[in-house]
Amino acid sequence: MSTEPARDRTAPAANGRIAVGLLLGALLLALAVGILSLQAPTPTGFDAAARDFSAARAMVDVREIAQRPHPVGSAENGRVRGHLMARMTDLGLNPEMQLGLLSPAAEKRMARWGLDPNARTVNLIGVLPGVDMSAPAVLLMAHYDTTVHSPGAADDSAGVAAVLETVRAIKARGPIRHPLVVLLTDGEELNLDGARTFFSEHPWRERLGAVINLEARGGGGRAMMFETGPGNRQTIDVLAGAVTRAPGGVTSNSLAVVVYENMPNGTDFTLARQRALAGMNFAFIGRPEQYHAEASTPDNLDQGALQHIGGQALEATDALVRTPALPVSGERRVYADVLGRLVISHAPQTGWMLFGVALVLTAFGLWGARHGTRMRYVEVGHGLIDGLWLISAGLVMTKAIRLLAGPLSSRAESAETYYTLLRRLPWIEGGAVLTILAAVLFVLAGRPAFARVGAVALTALSAMVALAIGGVDYILIGAAVLACGLGWFVRGARSSRGGWIGVILLVTLLGGLVQALSPEAAFILLWPALLGAGALAISMLISARLVGPASLVPPTLATILGGAWIVSLAHPVFLGIGMDMPGVLAPLALLILVFAYPLGRMIPAQRSLVAAAAACLILGAGVSIGAVLVEPDAPSSPT
Repeated sequence: MSTEPARDRTAPAANGRIAVGLLLGALLLALAVGILSLQAPTPTGFDAAARDFSAARAMVDVREIAQRPHPVGSAENGRVRGHLMARMTDLGLNPEMQLGLLSPAAEKRMARWGLDPNARTVNLIGVLPGVDMSAPAVLLMAHYDTTVHSPGAADDSAGVAAVLETVRAIKARGPIRHPLVVLLTDGEELNLDGARTFFSEHPWRERLGAVINLEARGGGGRAMMFETGPGNRQTIDVLAGAVTRAPGGVTSNSLAVVVYENMPNGTDFTLARQRALAGMNFAFIGRPEQYHAEASTPDNLDQGALQHIGGQALEATDALVRTPALPVSGERRVYADVLGRLVISHAPQTGWMLFGVALVLTAFGLWGARHGTRMRYVEVGHGLIDGLWLISAGLVMTKAIRLLAGPLSSRAESAETYYTLLRRLPWIEGGAVLTILAAVLFVLAGRPAFARVGAVALTALSAMVALAIGGVDYILIGAAVLACGLGWFVRGARSSRGGWIGVILLVTLLGGLVQALSPEAAFILLWPALLGAGALAISMLISARLVGPASLVPPTLATILGGAWIVSLAHPVFLGIGMDMPGVLAPLALLILVFAYPLGRMIPAQRSLVAAAAACLILGAGVSIGAVLVEPDAPSSPT
């Protein structure tokens, strides 16, 4: 009936060994499935069907476009433009050029690059006619200019090549209903100037109904749909239906949309969004060391990333140009992909129902634990405290380890420092993961005196390192005080069932708070809380009828499924914001505890867990310091 080590009718040692096996097996399987879901699809060759996207065919254009850097106004930009005009003509798009003026900010950057600040942007615009030319048009776009240093095989030659291959495949699928406007902008790297010219002057701007934009910030990895137009319910229906059929499926969630909306970054899609157009913005951000770098060459480009972004662009565009009615603005949607294979979505207000169901299931688990094992309420409090400690200590420790690899990008003294940090990002991520693992191991070790001393000492040391390197940070100081207080003054016996309920309750309550503030982001907490609460309820039903560790099966299965999903979210989230916010991994680690807590808390080797936690923290620091040695600061150059 109970899984508490002191009360279970099976031998505690045997239960501990079973728990170790289940925990390690579940976590390894979750990690394997999560990593597998993060892989880009295998690129297809020239023998791919005419109606399908082929990375091999697109690479022909990438190799032609990305021979050398081709910023606005350069001779190489003119050569690339000539090639693209010829390709668009061959595709039957009847292309035209649109000249535009540079903004003052763009003129200053051109002067720093040693190029003519009086140069003009030159957009390339073509149209694939639809059966109904009076219907709203679909715009498919990418930018063909680069920075002065980079050949731009990824940013954005891959996007341009994917646009051309998408048009070819759409033509092979037969006549389309809506006209398809193809826009290859110039000057995106200069304050989005080409897109500004199109959306302020070109006649087609008034006839658009939907937009697909292709971008890159890196040289590989899965492509993510990270931005939509306002009121995106019907757009997400297209994503969940057509786009999931692309090789590799789809990577997207409403949290990414919320985060990107609150960041200062912009792409050509920004101009479309300002006009309240429906649409999708795709980009891949893996291999960040290639962003705006000399290393962004056709040979270094991840062709799997090209296959993924192109496949999604094809299915999204094809669905839009053939639909009777294009998406219109309506309610916003809460949604996320599950391991890239399907998209779950619901209305924002549905989050409150999920919140209520999670509370009911947690209350049922609490009732069962009280009646079946005489669990004390204080044990639930210990789980709440464990979760709060993990978040606060995780924020402190990851910030310290992160700063060992260099300053935050927001405090970078030059663009070169920023690009150096991008090259270090894989190392930074590795150090942060090891650090969060250390915090999780401290939680699983419980509260014996040696564990409390170790947790408080390492948290305090991390805070001092972070403050010494990064300067005064009142949020960091507050988190450190909270973590040290929770770690030192709170004592109690180890509890698997009561602590599990406390962790689930904490995540559910946090989910309710986020639901009130930003419903589109609340799924990241409410979905795991619901899964954990469901596993808890089923576990209680099993323990009431069966003797032994059978009740550990539900949390084990939840750890595999939920853990894999969290892993699939964590990597793109860290690539997006982890450079300046490494502590984002702390709440994600808490979500895994929602499933795995009862397994980890039955492990008897507390001293070994504390030693492993200290080793992980030291190793994480070594990885971050190693990033500085492997990727030293770059010399200054014009940006």
